[in-house]
Amino acid sequence: MKKLLLICASVLLFLSKGLAQTNNSTITWSGYVDAYYAYDFNQPDDHLRPSFLYNHNRHNEFNINLAYIKGAYSSTRTRANLAIMAGTYAQYNMAAESPLLQHIFEANVGIKLSQKHDIWLDAGILQSHIGFESAVSKDCWTLTRSILAENSPYYESGAKLSYTSPNQQWTASVLALNGWQRIKRLDGNQTVSLGTQITHKPNENLTLNWSTYYGNEGINGISQKRYFSNLYAIYQHEKWGFIAGFDYGSQQKANTDGYNNLYSPVAIVRYQLAPKMRLAARYEYYQDKNGVIIATNTPEGFQVTGYSLNWDYQVAENAVFRIEAKNYHANSAIFTEKSQPKNDNLAITSSIAVQF
Repeated sequence: MKKLLLICASVLLFLSKGLAQTNNSTITWSGYVDAYYAYDFNQPDDHLRPSFLYNHNRHNEFNINLAYIKGAYSSTRTRANLAIMAGTYAQYNMAAESPLLQHIFEANVGIKLSQKHDIWLDAGILQSHIGFESAVSKDCWTLTRSILAENSPYYESGAKLSYTSPNQQWTASVLALNGWQRIKRLDGNQTVSLGTQITHKPNENLTLNWSTYYGNEGINGISQKRYFSNLYAIYQHEKWGFIAGFDYGSQQKANTDGYNNLYSPVAIVRYQLAPKMRLAARYEYYQDKNGVIIATNTPEGFQVTGYSLNWDYQVAENAVFRIEAKNYHANSAIFTEKSQPKNDNLAITSSIAVQF
């Protein structure tokens, strides 16, 4: 990790000196640190919260969820981003990647394909085109992520062709990817995955989005096609805000004509209590009876309802203190407390996040 950071810092410093001399180009530096403490009332002995969570998932210890340093270069026809990260998010969400890549938060380059139109081709490790939540909790309406966000891609590796309309109201993208949240392609899988995204912002208060994914999740000649659709709407007006999202996925049973399905609705309401204080309440449900994404080894599979209440205090323009209470209720006893199965999981999480 130390060697990686030194190499990346040297590259960024070299690029900043050289590229800063290019006409019409800029280089910006930014950073982010999210420190948290979570208490899970099921008190897991290994301090690890349920396995379907990848953010703020360490119980009864002070820790860093995500910390990164980022360099961004942009000019009239080119752009590039490189961000190096650490934290428990990187530890658990990137566990399937090679050690050298587990600390890459973002690394991509882009070229503008038209002088008259806003058409870009970007390639590398990209932020996911699916969902309204990211790993940067400060930018999300709730402190912790929804189940649907935790179990759909946060990042992807591939190429993206995007177009933005002159009035900035429409954005459309087509992607060729290495797979479902993968930098390294699965061994024994030579299939390119595909993604699409259409975003419409008819006014400053409303955002509408539809994202899709298609790929083969099988290996060694086994066909397991996955189709995934993500819909959401975000509305913000004065003190009130509302988000409604719905994910639907379908995956082929190995080498058969049958499919297993999953779906997840989520709704978040946010209210501005005072200039520096906000409240947010969330309802969510996630059903994956056949373990397409989340396996439970129970007859009813994963069927979980979640409720959370969030309180935010804006310490400064770039810093926020947050505390959240969240409860999960499952149809089956998929949680444990002192080695005993149970249907519920209650946790309280607090965080201080600073962006600079």
